[in-house]
Amino acid sequence: MKRSFHAHVTQEGRWFVAQCIEVDVASQGLTHEEALKNLQEAVELHFEEPQATIVPELQQIEVEI
Repeated sequence: MKRSFHAHVTQEGRWFVAQCIEVDVASQGLTHEEALKNLQEAVELHFEEPQATIVPELQQIEVEI
């Protein structure tokens, strides 16, 4: 089964960082294309069996801006 996801790519120094918007998965690469390819693999691995069964505990923080 194929499914489409959205990715956001930014450059941090010499690295490109790709993040999947729908799931909490990110990867990086030395080029824009490599970061997207690595993200695709990371998202595929995220959905492989066994899937995570523990829901992460989220905490709220406050910051002064």
